[in-house]
Amino acid sequence: MMRQPKEILNQLLRVVLHAAMPEGKMEHFLPKTPPKGKTIVLGAGKAAASMAAELERVYPFPIEGMVITRYDHGVPTKHIKVIEASHPIPDSKGQEAAKSLYEYAKSATADDLVIFLASGGASALMSLPCEGISLEDKKVITKQLLACGAPIDEMNVVRKHLSAIKGGRLAQAAAPAKVITFAISDVVGDDLSVIGSGATVPDPSTFADVRRILKKYKIQLPEAAANLLATVTEKDETPKALSNIESHLIVTPYEAFKATEKAAEEMGLNVLFLGDSITGEARHVAAMHAGIVRHIKQNNEPIAKPALLLSGGETTVTINSEGGRGGRNTEFLLSLAIELNGLDNVYAIACDTDGIDGSEDNAGAIITPDTLTRADQQGVSAAQYLAKNDAYSFFSELGDLVITTPSRTNINDFRAILIL
Repeated sequence: MMRQPKEILNQLLRVVLHAAMPEGKMEHFLPKTPPKGKTIVLGAGKAAASMAAELERVYPFPIEGMVITRYDHGVPTKHIKVIEASHPIPDSKGQEAAKSLYEYAKSATADDLVIFLASGGASALMSLPCEGISLEDKKVITKQLLACGAPIDEMNVVRKHLSAIKGGRLAQAAAPAKVITFAISDVVGDDLSVIGSGATVPDPSTFADVRRILKKYKIQLPEAAANLLATVTEKDETPKALSNIESHLIVTPYEAFKATEKAAEEMGLNVLFLGDSITGEARHVAAMHAGIVRHIKQNNEPIAKPALLLSGGETTVTINSEGGRGGRNTEFLLSLAIELNGLDNVYAIACDTDGIDGSEDNAGAIITPDTLTRADQQGVSAAQYLAKNDAYSFFSELGDLVITTPSRTNINDFRAILIL
């Protein structure tokens, strides 16, 4: 007998999160002999603490160092110090920790090995503004980028060029020491220069790209940042080549989704995997998914029922109303519920795999065929909540939020739609 729909969706979420953890993913790439000098471990991101703990477990030689992770994302470690800081808006604790990371890297010698642990969230957590720009300036710019709907690759182009540590500058500071990067990808295309703003890999973007992005989204720069962009020269560019680096992607969204697809098939579901690279406004992505769901319902193709529509990537939300609560996954689901309009035997879950959708305490939510009916019975208007970008409050009223606590990993959006 098939499990209950909500149970199936929650189990699939557990599968994808397990597949996205760092356990068992680094040992194969580690050097077999110790360096002549020290092994220094640095890192930043939502998975930084769990990666540090796993590295301590499998690395057979002495290590030291520090990593920065989001508040409440720490885990116990023996040799690697874990600092918690703010995300997605940077704070002074993250700035001080980033300064320490940078100094640690600069202290490395040719006999030392630097291991850098990179994961999503590092851009905000490792905030070290370049000379002349304050942390408050970075906050002003970050808030505008988050609100305008810019995708993460464009956000990180701006962040890298206003930073003293991102865009390859941390590896540059560590030279001539060898730098090995282990990364968990949370970005479409798994581009190492985008993951956490690529602190230890070359940066192909330029200040010209920064100006184009700022103009595109009409970002209002603080005076110091505007002055910097007006006076920079080629020598101020991020490094375009680095000779002291080695990089390994230890977890990709594709691998985690394929594990989930296999688990769903073992449950007796026919799976249509749309890929891990879907981007765009959350409500537009919802409309596309709804169209595919209706086609499967009506025609029993391209897969037969019981079916699972599976997808990942990173949607965006352009905020049109002040005071709304929620993130891109709950906005996707609220839009999907409106698009499906009570279509029978269709259930869906959408969650951010870091356990936090936007800046709230939920990972995402679940919708059922009676989502809109239950909302009407409680006097809750789905359309009004969507217009206010307030999907969190909508699903909170219905008791349909998914709260997982921090997962300590991150491969971005997870969406699963069950069609029975």
